[in-house]
Parts: sequence; C-alpha cells; structure tokens
Amino acid sequence: MEMLGNRRLGVTQQQAWEALNDPETLKKCIPGCDKFELTGDNQYSVALALKIGPVSAKFSGKVALSDIVAPDGYKLTFEGQGGVAGFAKGSSSVTLRPLNGAADAAQALPEGAPSPAGCELDYTVQAQVGGKIAQLGQRLIDGAAKSTADDFFKRFDAEMQSRYGPPPAAAEETAEAPAEKAGVMSGLMKKIGLGKKDDKDASAAPGNES
Repeated sequence: MEMLGNRRLGVTQQQAWEALNDPETLKKCIPGCDKFELTGDNQYSVALALKIGPVSAKFSGKVALSDIVAPDGYKLTFEGQGGVAGFAKGSSSVTLRPLNGAADAAQALPEGAPSPAGCELDYTVQAQVGGKIAQLGQRLIDGAAKSTADDFFKRFDAEMQSRYGPPPAAAEETAEAPAEKAGVMSGLMKKIGLGKKDDKDASAAPGNES
C-alpha cells in the first residue's frame, strides 16, 4: 500500500513540529490509539485498535524516528502485530514547511511578536500487511487508510485549536461579529427614536432656526 497527501495546518511550523514529536498529542490524535510511549532514543511503543471492513484487531508494535531535521521533518518506520488478524509494517516520511510568504512576514514583524500561523505538511506512507487483513483486498485497505488519515488530521486540528486558539482568519471573523451586531443594534435604536438624532431632526430643534 502506498499513500501520499498534503495538509494545511493553522499553526506555525514550530508548533506543528512540537506536536508531532509529543507522544501524548499523538496518542490523542491517532484513531484507536491506547498507548504511545517513549521507550528509548526516538523509539516508541504503540498499541491501537483497528477495524478494516469485517476485521477488528488490537495491534501492538513499535515506531522509530530517523533522518530528523527539526523543524522540517523526519522519517518513521513502524511494525505491528495483530494476532490472527495479521501484521503491518512500513515507513512514512513527514515534511513541514511554512506557507508561502509566512517566512517573509515573520521576518518583517517587530521583535517578540508572534509568528504568523500556517504551515503545510506533506506525508508519504509505504506499508505491507499480511494475514486476514491482506485478504480483504487493496481497495478496502486503501479506503481504511485514507479514513484513518482524515480522522487523524481532524483530531490534530482540533487539538491545535484547543492549545493555540483558532487560526488568524477564523479569529478575525470572530472579532468582526460583535461589531456587526453593534451596527444592527444601532440601526434598531434609531428606528425607535433612541439613537442619535439625524441632521433633519437637529435642524428642526429649537435654537437652530435661522
């Protein structure tokens, strides 16, 4: 099985890098993951439950990181055993980069100002499966892999928003909403005579006659 994809994240490259190297964050975001623990230098012990079509199994295995270039990316290799359901093993590469223009914008900011959020993540996965899983057919396996990846990034985005707040665009929309509401209220008040007098009313008021 081979899979590749690209995702736009609403956090900075550094924030995404730190999250992708945090076992607790990965445990929260990987669907069905019960354990993601550091066991040595860039070595992790992993346990997760997977369901592919009619086959459900609990896998236990290990993940190792290599070719680490912070905060740009790394390569990981994985292998897991699921008992009679079969096994899975393979490798993946993850690459992070700032959105176009984000790096230049960051350099133009005053010292101490937060960097503009936004980065892109590219990933590739090559995997082999055996046992009952392999008998399900490539189409079903590929569909399950894509669904798992989509679920992971939904959880990852939610975790990043919980930790760092919404992306700048979303924050701006939230900030504009109260102002828009205030404008509507002002218009209603004027209609019922509680707002500021308009120019016509002011000219007709005593003392303003010519």
